[in-house]
Amino acid sequence: MSTRVLVCDDQALVRMGYTTILSSQPDFEIVGEAANGLEAVEQARRLLPDVVIMDIRMPLLDGIEATRRIAGPEVADRVRVLVVTTFNLDEYVYEALRAGASGFLLKDTPPEEMIAGVRTVAAGNALLAPEVTRGLIGRFGARIRDDDSGADRRLEQALAHLTAREVEVLRLIAAGLSNPEIAEALFLGRETIKTYVSRILAKLDLRDRVHAVVFAYRIGLATPDAS
Repeated sequence: MSTRVLVCDDQALVRMGYTTILSSQPDFEIVGEAANGLEAVEQARRLLPDVVIMDIRMPLLDGIEATRRIAGPEVADRVRVLVVTTFNLDEYVYEALRAGASGFLLKDTPPEEMIAGVRTVAAGNALLAPEVTRGLIGRFGARIRDDDSGADRRLEQALAHLTAREVEVLRLIAAGLSNPEIAEALFLGRETIKTYVSRILAKLDLRDRVHAVVFAYRIGLATPDAS
């Protein structure tokens, strides 16, 4: 089956470039385009693509808010969002992840990396390396806690669904460890850790390990200065 992609950018030439690059692949289908954030939300809800390529700075509604409306934690039929922008600022990456994005690329990314990025997000994986996740979320860890101070009870109830071992694995994910590193730290097999990670994501209703990191900081399980 083809991966259905919605392209959202306020520049027609940029949309054309993405469409040309992705359409060259037999497993991609461009199902629509949007020139502003409101169009992006409307088309994402109507078309339910597998991946939305989202610009940040767009008229009428910016890409961060558009992402929140189609991929945020309160959305019933969430769509995976890959944010692609010219702005390589931590604040934008942080806000995009908080809004529900599953990946972040720059517009000068080579075509082959763009293609790989869409495939990664479509497969349900996060497009940020563990070490990048650790540095980024770590710098904003305190703010995450402040932003979600009113949600503590709901988050604690969700955490209660995890076993002690799963909590331990989640803490190591939040510390930026990859699956092989977690396996080594806990003296367990890699496939076992992969199973734990899948269970954690399912129990907490999270789509990928980036959002598991955000959850860990929100609940206070991880802190910016944790090793």
